[in-house]
Amino acid sequence: MITFEQHESEVRGYCRTFPAIFSSAKGAWMTDIEGRRYLDFFCGAGVLNYGHNPDRIKQALLAYLMRDGITHTLDMYSEAKQRFIERFYEVILQPRGLHYKFQFPGPTGTNAVEAALKLARKVTGREQVVGFTNAFHGMTLGALAVTGNGFKRAGAGVPLSNSAAVPFDGYLGADTDTLDYFEALLKDGGSGMDMPAAVIVETVQAEGGVNVASVQWLQRLRRITAEYGIVLIVDDIQVGCGRTGRFFSFEEAGIVPDIVTLSKSLSGYGLPLALVLIKPELDQWAPGEHNGTFRGHCPAFVTATAALQFWQNDALTQAVQKKGQQVEQRLQSMAERLSPGAQVRGRGLIWGIEFGDPLLAGRVSQACFERGLIIETAGIDDQVLKLLPSLTITEQELACGLDVIEDSLCAVLGVPATAHTPKAALAKAI
Repeated sequence: MITFEQHESEVRGYCRTFPAIFSSAKGAWMTDIEGRRYLDFFCGAGVLNYGHNPDRIKQALLAYLMRDGITHTLDMYSEAKQRFIERFYEVILQPRGLHYKFQFPGPTGTNAVEAALKLARKVTGREQVVGFTNAFHGMTLGALAVTGNGFKRAGAGVPLSNSAAVPFDGYLGADTDTLDYFEALLKDGGSGMDMPAAVIVETVQAEGGVNVASVQWLQRLRRITAEYGIVLIVDDIQVGCGRTGRFFSFEEAGIVPDIVTLSKSLSGYGLPLALVLIKPELDQWAPGEHNGTFRGHCPAFVTATAALQFWQNDALTQAVQKKGQQVEQRLQSMAERLSPGAQVRGRGLIWGIEFGDPLLAGRVSQACFERGLIIETAGIDDQVLKLLPSLTITEQELACGLDVIEDSLCAVLGVPATAHTPKAALAKAI
């Protein structure tokens, strides 16, 4: 570790929680330089929905590189880009009756968010963008302005302006529809809220603590934004690409956003790639008005195209939904037996358990790491243990990871492990 401690910036974060030097990975497993294997319930914060080094995607990438396929073209046309656009339209958009133009911004999620906010302001001629409490949209200034996390916002070092935060679904309790508040602000000329250019929302706030918006809430938000001519941006960077079951997280609500941002698992292989999907009537950019050096590099187009093979039928969606039920049942059982009052929430294969003691999630995460499971925390105080396994994880591997969580929770609470968590079996599996 001394190399990193001597030379790498103090800003490094995840390595402090998971202090191992990793050398290889396959499927749901990572291996460090000492040969120890770890089951991965983190997946690069949602980058690796299809697991580590999936064969069908890796082979497509290797074949492209070995034939000297072009790697970098700015926004010039390339065979790789053409194939991705065609396949994404055929496999994802057309079957869902969606009509979007493609914009490739810089290679990360925050680049997609910045482009979406900028376009919404250009199209509407308005400045303010509404975000939600506990939201997270990225670390650049525009994205931070609509992010709720005070620690992240403070890192900007300058005022974050032209934005307003309103309560997310459930923020004021289960019996309060927070959109009553938002709609009242829009209706009242004395509210102090300027008419927004856009509303940006995560259907599931991943970093914010796995806060799940209801179908009804999302449908009402779509109606409100349509009524007032406000651009609705859905940030599907972490919970898109099948994380909640269907490819887009908003499909269950039956809504059609004006703009969608995608990144993380879009490339399917961990290569940086971001995409902004724009309703055609909003595509009012002038040529070169928004650009960047790495706006969709070709190897990522190749892997993203190969990843679309997972979406040619609904097999993966059904598998994710089934595994999600498996996770929910086990977490509910743990909560009822070991931590009464803990809240379990999620969709598909993103789940969180929030304990009464906000320090417990971090302690359980650490205990899991010691037992060979990588799992992070989320929420403003890191009070939520957040499960983010690959969508392709086997049911046996998923059960193994859940056993580790239960064993770790028992250890942290100082209670005997249950029959679900025989230590000898865990040691053999891990």
